[in-house]
Amino acid sequence: MNKTTGTRKKGFTVNMITKIALLSAAAGVLMLFEAPLWFAPSFYKLDLSELAVLIGGLTMGPVAAALIELMKILLNFVLNGTITGGVGELGNLIVGCAFVVPAAFVYQKWHSKKGMIAGMAAGIVCLVALGSVVNYFVLLPVYSVVYGQPLEAFVAMGHALNPAIIDLKTFILYAVAPFNLLKGVLISILTALLYNRIGKYLEK
Repeated sequence: MNKTTGTRKKGFTVNMITKIALLSAAAGVLMLFEAPLWFAPSFYKLDLSELAVLIGGLTMGPVAAALIELMKILLNFVLNGTITGGVGELGNLIVGCAFVVPAAFVYQKWHSKKGMIAGMAAGIVCLVALGSVVNYFVLLPVYSVVYGQPLEAFVAMGHALNPAIIDLKTFILYAVAPFNLLKGVLISILTALLYNRIGKYLEK
């Protein structure tokens, strides 16, 4: 890893487009494997698809990260369809980009180990903050309509797991925010462990 700071300037070459396509496919496959967590309702499921997206963003920049995230969502849309008319997928795209784009941007400007850590930290903060806002104002209201259940039903599901959840705000605070925090930290740790092994091939 280069220890100096600076911006890496790369154009969209055939080689880069190929890497974006491969990482998008890898992210799409990883998105198929998901698991619920003990502190959030079962419709919140953790997957590792952002691992491929973040590695791509760190090696090729924030624009590439956003493109990989978009292609991942489109691939999942094709494979699994949608029950939210695309609104859920749009929300997932926004939340995913909130994580990987800031991380890639900071690392592109500060290309060092400290820059990577700072970028991931910035990405986690944005993921938790924007993820909370998008869930509160967009995703949960949409799911309420799609599943034909009032928002209080989701709150009740959260309350069954954590008595501290008593309304939509506490649902976000004790279920959604921790879910995104755990996801961001886990993906960041895995990326840090794998980056030197995988990133050097993608940077060629």
